[in-house]
Formats: sequence, C-alpha cells, structure tokens
Amino acid sequence: MTIANPFAQRSSLDYELPPFALIKEEHYLPAFYEGCTQQLAEVQAILDTPGAATFENTIVALEKSGQMLMRTLLVFFNKSSSDTNDAMDKIEEEMAPKLAAHQDAINLNPALYARIKSLYDNRESIGLNTEDAWLLERYYKDLIHAGAHLSESQRDRLKELNEELSKLETQFSKNVLADTNDLAVLVDTIDELDGLSENEIASAAAAAKDRGHEGKWLIGMVNFSGNPVLDSLTNRALRKKIMQDSLLKGNRANENDNKPVILKVVKLRAERAKLFGKNTHAEHVIAVQTAEHPDNVHAMLRKIAPAAVRNAQAEAQDLKKSAGTEIESWDWGFYTEQVRLEKYNIDTSKMRPYFELESVLTNGIFFAANKLFGITFKERPDLVTYHPEARAFEVFNEDGSKLGLFIGDFYTRDSKRGGAWMNNLVDQNFLFNQLPVVVNNLNIPKPPAGKPTLLTFSETTTLFHEFGHALHGLLSQVKYPRVSGTSVQRDFVEFPSQVNEMWILWPEVVENYARHFETGEKLPQEWIDNLDAASTFNEGHATTSYLAAAILDLAWHSLDSEEAAKITDVEAFEAQAIKDYGLDFAPVPTRYRSTYFSHIFAGGYSAGYYGYIWSEVLDADTVDWFKENGGLQRKNGEHFRNTLLGRGGSIDSMQMFRNFRGRDSKIEPLLKRRGLL
Repeated sequence: MTIANPFAQRSSLDYELPPFALIKEEHYLPAFYEGCTQQLAEVQAILDTPGAATFENTIVALEKSGQMLMRTLLVFFNKSSSDTNDAMDKIEEEMAPKLAAHQDAINLNPALYARIKSLYDNRESIGLNTEDAWLLERYYKDLIHAGAHLSESQRDRLKELNEELSKLETQFSKNVLADTNDLAVLVDTIDELDGLSENEIASAAAAAKDRGHEGKWLIGMVNFSGNPVLDSLTNRALRKKIMQDSLLKGNRANENDNKPVILKVVKLRAERAKLFGKNTHAEHVIAVQTAEHPDNVHAMLRKIAPAAVRNAQAEAQDLKKSAGTEIESWDWGFYTEQVRLEKYNIDTSKMRPYFELESVLTNGIFFAANKLFGITFKERPDLVTYHPEARAFEVFNEDGSKLGLFIGDFYTRDSKRGGAWMNNLVDQNFLFNQLPVVVNNLNIPKPPAGKPTLLTFSETTTLFHEFGHALHGLLSQVKYPRVSGTSVQRDFVEFPSQVNEMWILWPEVVENYARHFETGEKLPQEWIDNLDAASTFNEGHATTSYLAAAILDLAWHSLDSEEAAKITDVEAFEAQAIKDYGLDFAPVPTRYRSTYFSHIFAGGYSAGYYGYIWSEVLDADTVDWFKENGGLQRKNGEHFRNTLLGRGGSIDSMQMFRNFRGRDSKIEPLLKRRGLL
C-alpha cells in the first residue's frame, strides 16, 4: 500500500472529512484488502501480548484496530448507497463476502474469545468505570451473538453461511435499484398529469429528458408501495398503473427477480439460527434488542393491529362516500386528500409553496436545533463532498467551539437507492479525538434549474426525522467509536429521530420556516390548527400498512430451518402471513412487499422492522415530557442531550430512557397519538 492511496492515513482536512477530491474507484479495493490485513495483524498482536489480558491491552486495543478499514468502509458504503454505478456494484459484489469473512476471522477467533471471556468473568474485580464496563459487556455479548462460543465445525459452517448471505444481500439491493429504475412510468401527454403541480410536472419532464425522452414525462418509482403523486393525480388509469407497477418491484421473473434470493436468504438465516441454538432468526436477533424476545414484540403489536384495521376500514367507508365507488389502493391517497379537505379544510397541495427546502432546513430544522441545543450551522461550499449535490455544513456549540460536520444530500437520482437514511463518515470519539461527520440522504425530486424545491408535508416530516438521526451522531460525547452516536440497539435507534418530528408544527418553529416562497406569507394559522385537529386522520391506513410490513418481516424470520426449506411461493407466504394477523385489507397494501423490502433483506433490519413502532412508544412518551416541561427550551434540550443523545450506546438503552424520563415508558401516549384508544 503506497501513501498515494487516500485511505492510507487519517484525513488532514477539516473534521477529517474524507479527501473526496482524491478518492477514485480504483482506491477502494486496495484500501479494503490492506485494511483487512492491517486489522488482522493488530488482532494477532493483541493475542501475542505477553501476560494476562487487561482491559487496555485487549478491549482498548481492539477499539484502536482496523482504522484504515473503517475509513474505507464508511466512505464506500455511503457512496454505493447514494451514488452507485456498475463499477461500484462490482466492487461491492467482490467486497461483501470478503468483508463477512474478515469479520468472522475476528469474531470467531477462539483465542480472542477466551481472552475477552476471561476479562468478562472477572469484570467485578478489575476496577472498570461504567462506560468501560459496558464496552466490555458489549464486546463479550457481541462475540457470543456472532458465534465465538461454537465448536470448530459449527464456526466453519457459520463462516460459509455469512459469506453466502452477504452475497445474496448485495444482490437483493442491486436488483431493487435496477427494477425500481426500470419500472418508472413514461407519460406521453401533459393532460395525463392533471392534478400535479407545475413543479411536479417540470420535475417529471426533467427526469424524462435525463433518460433520453425529451418531450415526455417520467414518474419515477419510490422504495415503498405506492407513490406520492397518487395523492393528486386525477387520471385513475394512470394512478392504477403507477400503484400496480410499484407493487411489482423485484417480482417480474426477470434478471432483477428477488423471489429466489429471498427463499435462499430465509433458509440460510434459519440454518444459522439453529447453529446458535435458537429456534428462529427472529429469536436470535431480538435476543440482543430491548424487546428481548419475539413474544414481547407480538404482545405489543397485537394490542395495536385490530384497532388499526378497524380504523382503516372506517376510513375506507368515508373515502367511498366521497368517491361514489369502491376504493382501490390507487384511489386511497387521491380521495384521502379530498376527504381531508372536506373534513378539516386541509389541501396539502396548497401547502407546498410554504415548505421550500432552504427555509425548512435553515429556518426550521437548524432553528429548532439551535433553540434546543444552542448549536449553529454554517455552510461550507469550499469543502468537496462525494457528489456535487451533497452540501457540507459546519456545526458549532453554543460557545463557538467546533461540534462536527453535517452533509445534506437531498435529491433523488437513478444512482441513489430509495428511501431516506443517515450515514456516518467519521464517528465521534475521544479515543482518537475525532469530531463527527454525518450524512443525511433523502430522495426529493429535483426541480429544473432555477426553480425552488417545494416539499410535501410528508417530505418535510422525513427531513426532520432524518435530522434527528444526524443529531444523535453530532451530539455524541463518548470515548469509544464502538458506542458512538446511533450505535445503540436496533429497536432503539429510531427513537431520537422520531422525537425530532415533534418540532414540525411547534408554534415557534413553524412560524419561522413555513413561509410562502414568493410572498413570505406565513402558513395560515387556520391550516396549522387543522393539521393538528387532523393528526389522527388516515392513521388507520398508515398503521395497518406499516404493521403489515412489520409482521411480514417477523413471519419470514420466525421460520425454523425445516419450515423455511418448505417455502416455495413467496407471494403466497406473504399473503398468508398478513392474513393470519388480520391485516389483509386490499385497499391498504403492505408498506413493503417482500421483493423490495430492502430493510430486511439487504439492510440491518431483519427481524427488526418492528423497531419503528417499538421506538415510537418511547417517542410519544418523550413528546409528552417535552410538552409537560415547556417544550422548545434549552434546559429541556440539555437534559435530553446529557442523559440520552450524548451517551450514544455507552450504557444500556432502556436505562438511558429511564435516566431521561425518570421512569419506564408507557404505551398509552402512542395509542392516543395514533387514534387507537
């Protein structure tokens, strides 16, 4: 490895921002392989250390290992998810199984396990502080969860399973992106787009032109079932085509068909769970989450599901009255907007001019963060990021000291996977004295040059949500990279981001950002009041759609190895799983069908998609706390920051919540919020 590779050493740029101006595709694989070699040598040096294992020569040494590899991976996976191409896909296909094997070489090393176990067994007598003790526990339990305690033959089989699964998960993701792009709907005449805003039509024309169809309009697919344009598009036939195509992603018996991939993944995950001594993959995964066991998840979801479906059915009857006909899935959004207007005098399409991206970001999201945490933001156009559309903002503490760097990448493109997410490019930690560099990726349609970016209320919500993740990373104040920022249990990670959504309509915040992009007029108070009054409107649909996906995830991952081997029909299994839970209601499709459910088949949410609503229990309870204590005040922000956000994963997640709230969580605030009481 020569010094010419930009990953060979820590970046000398501000905040250790990766040197994107120097990074080329040919750098990734050499840096990856060299990083693996270096970390294996560092681990071997730990094992060769003379004398007894200590926290410093084992756990801290492990925390310090693999720096070059981590630099490479953080940059690569952010780039591959937000701006991929054929070359990047090939690199990922090569890298994924090798990375799985590398991680297994460390996690399944019996000598390393014995060394860490000796520390764990004597943890009470070695004088560790709270954070160190928790880190030791995390390492020990993570190794157990990875299979370090298994026999040699079991570990060998586990390595094979992990490698094969990594290949399949990469293939799944590649198939979804390719099929999502391929299923975009080309529209020949502007008349067919009646109901869409001038901005939406211009965006569709620009998208078509980018694909070589100048003079036509392109409606791109999104990662979930349905499409935002269905809310306003008057052409029912076109609505039907868009909805039906959206449900076909990865399910067309073509080169992007994910059904064979799913069947293999489910079988291999079930076999792996059996190696771990668990009945199912869900049992294995949830054992280390705050829920602890699938039964606890089902106990909560079954409190919610019947009421959610009843509400959805009642909503459908309201829509039917407005439509004068039976409601299909492609009608739901369109007539929902009409009924919303009739019942609550809310026309969300008229709100878009008040949700202009720059104002939402600067006068809304950054403003609320400043009021709560005292932090400020300064755009740094001089900093080179991984894509011309990705913008860097310097973040400062109240005293003017540097806090970190925030990168916003807001627009959709064919090279970006669907959805919205947060990534880290640098994890905050005191071990290496590093400040955080965090990224928010969204998929907002890009307007033509010179036109404003006008957001839907849903897109505004997503922006606030994802920035909640960014705050979790930016406000981290921990010693070790392993527990930095969002490195908490999977079913806890959505909690802080959901809390941040509460500020969208908070009076002081909405008054500051929701202004007409041309006139500067404030969003009318009547509309805000109506939005509040309609807060539970359409929650039956939203909850049913989400729960169907959560149940689908649990169903796939609650199969033992014998049951998994018998499944041959993905669509039939999916339909039966949703029906068995009483969530089968045709006008409300599951938010994700199996073949494009990237969260669980290509991401880190397998047997964990329930975590959104599990976290929402904590979120709703926390929102109540803020309201009870005066809302958007520095003292409240400091309490939230000091007891929870700043702690990352350095202590037990639920203990953090208790430290913040003063008690265990209650489910009633969530049921009330979703109109289920």
